[in-house]
Amino acid sequence: MKTISIKAALLAAGVAAGVLSGMALPAAAQAQGYVSVRVGPPPPRYELAPPRRHGWVWVPGHYQWRHRRHVWISGYWVRERPGYVHVAPVWVQDGGRWHYRPARWDAHPRHGPPPRRFAPPPPHRHGYPPGYR
Repeated sequence: MKTISIKAALLAAGVAAGVLSGMALPAAAQAQGYVSVRVGPPPPRYELAPPRRHGWVWVPGHYQWRHRRHVWISGYWVRERPGYVHVAPVWVQDGGRWHYRPARWDAHPRHGPPPRRFAPPPPHRHGYPPGYR
């Protein structure tokens, strides 16, 4: 009968954990963090937000920076977090560069009205969509 030392067992467990965690790497690599580029995003596309769903928050469509270009990400639902407000992703221009700020959850303020859940619809080619304003 062969005996395995504790050192060898721990080494084998570490290798197995490393192999298993490597399987999740491609999904994690797709996460979009803070990005700073010189090229501003195209004008936002107009998406009609679907009717509100209890317990869910609608994240409006937005552009992300992928493979050296802006890529449109359609709007999607995220599960609501009690006590928090969802802040949609946004591009901010500063000093000739464009900075992408990913979506996040902020705590509700203790005083005053809760922040707006999403921005007004972007302008159409010929102004704002019918019925807005």
